[in-house]
This record gives sequence, C-alpha cells and structure tokens, in this order.
Amino acid sequence: MKEKSQEIDNFLVGLLHDVVSKLVKEVKMNKNVNTKSGPNDLVTNFDKSTEKGIVEIIKEHYPDSSVVSEEGFGDDIKSMSGLVFFVDPIDGTMNFVKCHDSFASMVGVYLDGEPFVGAIINVMQDKIYHGGPELGVFENDQRLSEPINQELKEGLVVISGPMVLKNYLNTQDVVGKSSGIRIFGCAGIVFEHLLTGKEIIYMSYLKPWDLAAGRVLCESLGLSVARVDEKPVDMLQSQVVIAGTKKAVSEVLKTVKI
Repeated sequence: MKEKSQEIDNFLVGLLHDVVSKLVKEVKMNKNVNTKSGPNDLVTNFDKSTEKGIVEIIKEHYPDSSVVSEEGFGDDIKSMSGLVFFVDPIDGTMNFVKCHDSFASMVGVYLDGEPFVGAIINVMQDKIYHGGPELGVFENDQRLSEPINQELKEGLVVISGPMVLKNYLNTQDVVGKSSGIRIFGCAGIVFEHLLTGKEIIYMSYLKPWDLAAGRVLCESLGLSVARVDEKPVDMLQSQVVIAGTKKAVSEVLKTVKI
C-alpha cells in the first residue's frame, strides 16, 4: 500500500501546484460573488471553475474513485468503500475575496473509510503540506517532526469565532485555560499551524471537505482528531471537531459541555 500512497501523494502535489499557478493570477481579478447559507458564506466563479477542473483530473486518473466536493461537481455517495477523494477548491473564500491572502486548496483521500493521503496548499505562500500514515508528513520536500505534545495552558487555540461569542459548548472556558485564541477564517491554514506547532487546538464545525485532508495529516503526525461528542468521526457528515495535541484535545473534551 505504501507504493499506492506515494503514487497518490505525487499526484496531489502536482495537481495542487497547478491549482496555485492559476489562483495566484485570479486572486485580484473581478469575481462573481454569491452567497450560499448566509451573507458570510461566499462562493465565487473561481471556486466553481477550480473544483470542476480538479474533479475532472481526479476522474481522469482514478476513474473508479468517488469524489466528495464542496461546489457540487463530485458524486453523491452513501458509502466510504473504495477510494474516495474529498475536494475543497478554495478554503477560506472570504479571505480570497476580501484580503487576497490566507486561503488554501485541499484534497483528502480515504481508502475504505480510512485516512490514506492528504494535501493542503497555502496558495499565496506556495507551501504544500502532504503525506499520509505510510509516508509521514512533509512541508514541500521537508519532512516534519511530530509537534510537542503540549497541554492546553501551554499553547494557542483556534476556535470558531461565533462559537466563542455565544460560548457554545463552553468554548470560553477552553480559551481561558489556554495561552490565548487566534482566528484565521480558513481550515487549511489552521491545519498548517497545527502541523508546525504554532497552535495546539482547532475546534470548529467542519464539513467533510473542510476536515478530510487535515485529518489525514494530523493523525499521520501524531495529533488527535476527535468529535466533540466523542463518537467516531464520520467523513460523510458535518460535525464539531477538535484537533490538536493529544494532551490538549483530552483537556478540551473534559471542558466542553454537550
């Protein structure tokens, strides 16, 4: 299986580098911007065209695979059997539209329901984080070491802003027990920070394509990914997820109130 992992890892690295070469040109172009679930949930013509291109390339190279994607160009799947690709073409669309920075593209790959290979590219910095449980995790070509297993009080946390403002699930207590809170508006950027030890907790309501690649990379690097209700993570559902160091995740699970 390692050979297959390496093959898909190489494929994703090439694919996302091609995505970057287009998005860095498009970031300051005029955009057709629409809303989805609300005024702060944006989608642009570039989200759609980027996803369409990614899905087409995946289907060309892996025709027997299934694709779950944000903007509707993938498959409507009910099972995680076989090879499943999760695609988030532009993660952090608000950042893409408003500040032209701090957004990512992500693809997570699962084999028979298990994390297999993931890749996240920080578009404007052209840094790609990729790998899997059989490969290790890399920043570009540099292999990453497992982050220090810090306790909650020792590190910074990233929690969804609305969750903290409403003190949903006792999140204000979580912040109070930490070294402080940061908010980035992009799951891919936060996962990058977890992998490199800049923050130690990420807690948010995540859709499958928000979570898929980050979960693969975090678990491959010795970090924990857990549902807030401690049920098994379900990659075909949206859910509140806590990711981070094992010690900090354990503390957060004891602090939140369902």
